[in-house]
Formats: sequence, structure tokens, C-alpha cells
Amino acid sequence: MTLQEILEFLESKQARWEFSHLGWAPLERPLSFAIYEDWLQKGHHGDMNYLKDHAAIKKDAKLKWPRAQSAFVFAQNYYPHPAPTEELPLKKARLSLYSQGQDYHHWFKSKMQEVCDELKKLLPDEDFIPMTDSSPVLERDLAYRAGLGWVGKNTCLIHPKKGSLFFIGEIYTSLIFKEFPPPLAPDFCGTCTRCLDICPTGALTAPRELDARKCISYLTIESRQVPEESLRKGIGDWFFGCDLCQTVCPWNQKAFKNQLYTDLKLSLLPEEESLLEEDLRYILKTSGKKLTRAFAATALSRAGSFGLKKNALVVIGNRKLKNLKEDVLPLLENEKLRELAHWTLTKLSENTP
Repeated sequence: MTLQEILEFLESKQARWEFSHLGWAPLERPLSFAIYEDWLQKGHHGDMNYLKDHAAIKKDAKLKWPRAQSAFVFAQNYYPHPAPTEELPLKKARLSLYSQGQDYHHWFKSKMQEVCDELKKLLPDEDFIPMTDSSPVLERDLAYRAGLGWVGKNTCLIHPKKGSLFFIGEIYTSLIFKEFPPPLAPDFCGTCTRCLDICPTGALTAPRELDARKCISYLTIESRQVPEESLRKGIGDWFFGCDLCQTVCPWNQKAFKNQLYTDLKLSLLPEEESLLEEDLRYILKTSGKKLTRAFAATALSRAGSFGLKKNALVVIGNRKLKNLKEDVLPLLENEKLRELAHWTLTKLSENTP
């Protein structure tokens, strides 16, 4: 089969697989690899040591997959969430849009495998390997080279019609194509700096430069440490993740017709705040094992029970949810959370709104 025939086949199945857009690129050294090395050298990856450990494979895929020559790249919208779950025991806790459903590492990887199986039927002598962001691949760089968008000042891949609220999946293949790769998407960020301006913790230290150690998503999802006191106020009421640098983007506002929140702090009605209190009380009072079971199928499992409890304490302090004081007090006996619980109680005793 020719490249064009394969792409036409994939596009014919696009609606069934619910892909937003797709493309292909040869597996060559990433265009941004020197930038990536510099980012790691600066320590901007925080405690995510696996990013440094996998750098060599990201530079040269053949170190792990000797037959890999090309990649098909797919975008899957996550707003509205394509795999909603009714099991999430939270009603008002502020969650990043991608996490408001089943964990994409499971269902998206399965979808990539299904595509591989279909391609294998057509080309049984070739290799097809499914990937998501849990694999060692610089996927934004690869998606950029595949024509799926440009890398914006918020470090996210942006498509002029689709915005940036999508997952990226890849299929590495042994197929070699003689065709030139698609043209690179132009950079349409222009002089806009809304993403840099809105970041509450200053994690976007320059256009296209993210210091993960200051990023709310890193602090509430990946980090296994209690956030520094200087960063806690900036986390605001984000319980898991943060979308601000994306939702404020004009290309997302255009794509989603101004449906996206850009509030630093949500304005909640009294009954909504009561639901938020119920959510956070549940997190604080539930055992680690029960929390693990409750969130097992969702992205929130990534934070672990310790992460969820520390996030709850930060939100309680920032929103001054004084009705939860009695629920915070027992955590003064928790060795790892004692200092943060004390900070939360101090915030609850303040008279300022």
C-alpha cells in the first residue's frame, strides 16, 4: 500500500475512532531535542526523573525499536471528555478538563492498539507499535512534524481550528515512505502572551519555556512533595491539574466558542461550596486504600492518596473553608502533612476573604 492509501484508510475510520485530526512523520531526531536537553539540564523537570532517563530513546527511537522508521500521529479531543465515568466521587472539586473521565492511558492506548491491529491486517509483514505519553517519545515535537499544529507559548500543541484540548497518540511503524513529510504548521501565537500572563505561579518563565517545579499541574499531580509555601496561594482552588494557560488561549476560545473557564478562583453559589466541602471532607477522612480503589480508573490515581490529601489541604486553606477545620485537625498528627495542615489552619483563622 502507498502512504496515500494508508492515510485514506485511516481517515475513513476517523469518525469511528473519534480522532480529531491525524498525520505522519519520519522518525528522525526531534527538532526540539537540544531545547529538551537544556530544559532537563536546568532541572525544570522537577522530580520527573524518567524524563531524563528516557532522553536517549526520545532522541533515537531505534535504540528501543530497531525497525521503527515512521510514525502515524493522532489527536483525540478530551473536551467534552470522550470516556466519562460515573464512578468519580467528586462533585465540585476543580479538576483539569482531561481528568474528568476515565484515565486516558487505558482507553486511548487500547484505541491505538485497535488501529495497529487494523493496519496489521492490511500489512502483515510490518510492525505497528501503539504509543501514548507514557511511552518515551517527544510527542509534541513529533505531532508538530506530522502537521498537527504548532507548539504555542504555553508549550502545548495548538491547531488553528481544533485548539489544544486533545491527547496525542502515536503508532511507530517499520514502514518507510519516500514522500516528503507534511509542511510544518505556521506559528500563529503572534504577540499574544495571555498564557504567560495568567499563570498564577509564574511557571511559564518565557514563551515555550515551562518550569514544571512551579506548574500547578505538576504540583497537584506529579510531585510527591508538599508544595513550597510561596507557591500555595497560586494553586488557588485547583484540586487536580490546571487548564488556565490553555483555556485563556484565543485559539481555544475560538474553537470552543467561549465555553471555557478562565477564572483564577471559581465563583460558587452557597450550595456549590457545600458540595466542594463534601468533596474535600471525603478526601481528608477516607483511608488511603479506599481512595486508591475509588480513583483507580481515573487520572486522579496518579496523585495517590497522599497527593490528594495535600491538594485538599491547599484548596481548603486558599478558599478558607472554615467548616472543614475539624477535619483538618487530625492531620496535625500526620508526619508528612503536619506542616501543611498547620498552614491550612492558619489560613482558616485569618479574617481576610
